Amino acid sequence: MNETMVCAVGRVATQPVYREVASGPSARFRLAVTARYWDREKNTWTDGHTNFFTVWANRQLATNTAASLTVGEPVIVQGRLKVRTDVREGQSWTSADIDAVAIGHDLAWGTSAFRRAGKTEAAPGPAQPEPNWETTPGDSGSPAEAQTQRHAEAAALT
Repeated sequence: MNETMVCAVGRVATQPVYREVASGPSARFRLAVTARYWDREKNTWTDGHTNFFTVWANRQLATNTAASLTVGEPVIVQGRLKVRTDVREGQSWTSADIDAVAIGHDLAWGTSAFRRAGKTEAAPGPAQPEPNWETTPGDSGSPAEAQTQRHAEAAALT
């Protein structure tokens, strides 16, 4: 199927609106995407035109969006672009919507702490130990020591 997939980088312009509908959870918010360019005459960065998109999220993405995003936060949205034209009260209107596949904070502007959403449909399985990705062959540190070190480093950054 031919669809127009886009990746938009911008800021949350409106607080996400969450709804429980018959097909499952749904959330929407407005995304502001402003072009910036270097103005040689003024020797400074200047804001260009701002495009606004209505971002739609469904199911678990909707739940996580409503719980995670607030106005002004920098985000990256990937999804299907849908441009619609309509005539309302004699005037022609055009809107651009993004049916989101993925939404995340833009880490170029700050940090984010990921928390896995609880699963409601299945009982949790036995706990699996975290793999020790930081050890190299010949490294004598145990996985528990490496995990403790990672947590200490992360705490020092905040």
